[in-house]
Amino acid sequence: MSNSEERIPVIVGVGQINDRPDDPANGLDPTALMAAALRRADEDAGGGWLEVCDSLAVVSQLAWPHLNPVDGKLAETLGIAPAHREQTAMPNGDSPIRLLNEAANRIGAGEAKVCAVVGAEALRTAAKLAAARQAVNKEQGGGQQTKPNALRDASHRVRKGYVQSHGLTVPVDVYPLYENALRHKYGQTLAEAQAESGAIWSGFSQTAAANENAWMREAVSPVDVVTTSGQNRPIAFPYTKLQVANSSVNQGAGFLVTSLAEARRRGVPEGKLIYVGYGAAAHEDNNFMTRARFDGSASLETSISKAMELNTVTTTDLAHVELYSCFPCVPKMARRVLDWPLDRPMSVFGGLTFGGGPIGNYMSHAVASMVDALRESGGKGLLFANGGYATHNHTILISAEPLDAQFPQDFDYQAEADAKRGAVPEMDRDYTGPATLETYTVHYKRDGSVKLGTIVATTPNGDRTLAIVRPDDEQTLAFLTGGTADPIGASGTITRDEDGVGFWSGV
Repeated sequence: MSNSEERIPVIVGVGQINDRPDDPANGLDPTALMAAALRRADEDAGGGWLEVCDSLAVVSQLAWPHLNPVDGKLAETLGIAPAHREQTAMPNGDSPIRLLNEAANRIGAGEAKVCAVVGAEALRTAAKLAAARQAVNKEQGGGQQTKPNALRDASHRVRKGYVQSHGLTVPVDVYPLYENALRHKYGQTLAEAQAESGAIWSGFSQTAAANENAWMREAVSPVDVVTTSGQNRPIAFPYTKLQVANSSVNQGAGFLVTSLAEARRRGVPEGKLIYVGYGAAAHEDNNFMTRARFDGSASLETSISKAMELNTVTTTDLAHVELYSCFPCVPKMARRVLDWPLDRPMSVFGGLTFGGGPIGNYMSHAVASMVDALRESGGKGLLFANGGYATHNHTILISAEPLDAQFPQDFDYQAEADAKRGAVPEMDRDYTGPATLETYTVHYKRDGSVKLGTIVATTPNGDRTLAIVRPDDEQTLAFLTGGTADPIGASGTITRDEDGVGFWSGV
């Protein structure tokens, strides 16, 4: 056996779990979900792998903020003692792919024999328990509180200020800014853009319906995806509930990476080995208001195109893809970089709405489902992940066939992304006067009524500023959401109140 086989990373085991007790309050916590997923991955690989695992990497979670699974409890639950242990700083959507790339690097560098990557969320159970606590508090005179929302709560703990006062707090507030700007760039009418979103999301639902590991297993039509109803309320224009990630899940997924040599020593059948190819990562500025543009992403483009280049593959070489799907604007951008047809599946798991959206760990499910798909069909699969507020991007190739990739590799292609990026407009938080609409969204309450609109605008000297549209400004709201005209590029006027909040007027 050649020494090179000791440094060739392969995925040998994958495991997924959905935890759906009749009473969500009885659900497993994230550590238990992670342990279950890794035990299934171990069984999938033939058993005996966890006991020699020397690297354990965990995607951080939101459901149990006090819980740090990698601090000893997860290893203790599994009865293992890996020398290397890490947990990601944030539960970003690209985390599982970065951890896969890093596991391949450890195998390639001879730093580890068996690497385990895992994550889980139990937000369904966490919300049920929080609601029960609130009910007790109310009975004891504490008064009515708002419905628990772990993601929004986490965002508020981190940031308060100018952008939040203009309606931008969590990802679902921000991604529509990309959606509406992209529609203008692509030259689409609102109906055409929504039809594309409906087609992509309907395809996800069909994939999920056929995947026993998906959370929602009922196919929906393109029209149903984009049409508001009692079951599909508007969230942030133009997104409905069926177009956004479903985080109310109890899900865990993990996978095991080892060397080709170790896999063969342990007798893993050749048909179960999935080879790891090169990855490429790049990111945008963490401040989503200091982006050069909202009608594209230099880091997304670089991540995908560079991964294709490194692995010397073209779109026609790919048997399957997983294009991250927190909101429609992301796979729309990704498929255009790939020139991926609208009628080809864009997920092997089912997307974050139907497969399930366990915050940062979705792509662990995608890795597991991609492994299953490649074992069945052969060929190559591309995994594209996105995280934060359209911030972090990491793409990697895996294959049922041997690859020429050599590890460790430097997957950081930030310099190339930065070279593609245009100038970032200065932020003018105090501007008043005439301005041009750059992009926008409208936020809705749970009953479907308008909460407020958010306008991103440019000033005559090219600076960027924010304003809101009042919920009673029916004329402006109709212009923004009616679809009869393209609001991008429209002129208006911004005034500010004593708190510095801007207000947009003009159609």
